[in-house]
Amino acid sequence: MKINPLKVAFIDSDESLHLTYQSYFKDVPDYELCGTYKSVHELLSNFGRTEPDVIITEISLPGISGIEGISYFRKRSERVNILVMSQNNDFTLIKEAFKKGANGYLVKPLTIERLLNALNALQEHGIALEHEVAKKIISSFRTKSYESFSKKENQIIELLTQGFTYKMIADKLCVTPSAVNFHIQNIYVKLNVNSKSEALQKLKELEIRQLNAA
Repeated sequence: MKINPLKVAFIDSDESLHLTYQSYFKDVPDYELCGTYKSVHELLSNFGRTEPDVIITEISLPGISGIEGISYFRKRSERVNILVMSQNNDFTLIKEAFKKGANGYLVKPLTIERLLNALNALQEHGIALEHEVAKKIISSFRTKSYESFSKKENQIIELLTQGFTYKMIADKLCVTPSAVNFHIQNIYVKLNVNSKSEALQKLKELEIRQLNAA
């Protein structure tokens, strides 16, 4: 019994890539390219005709973004799988995409091998995560640790960024408030700041740098 190939639609504002996407589907019996589009609106206008099984959409698009487009596509078809792609694999974008209901996140430029791997993973597991994207997600769940600080200072930083007061930190770590204050002052010196608010802002910047470097 012959199984019909899954229909894939691409949305990318860079029209120079459309021919490349079309070439990826030559001699690939399991998948069929049912259309390449420049915007979310353009695909929505052709949705009834194409009825894609999988939508692969660039995030940065004119008008409705690829992430915003997810809810529009879901209204048209609850069963459609949606992969978003971007040159930027920033964790904030990754988190937003999955929160909106994406089934996967791809990093551009997209090769035929990575495309087919993603489509196969989507069919087998219902989700497509490339290695670099998975690293970002895993890094976000790890306890923050900064090389320039001691183990105790890192413990205090972790609690400080969670909103703990100095007294709560002392109770949590079973040390005296004066010991916490001593470590806090060392942290301030290393961060070159003079207040808790400045320290939290500097730590946030360090965390973003670590995520982007992951």
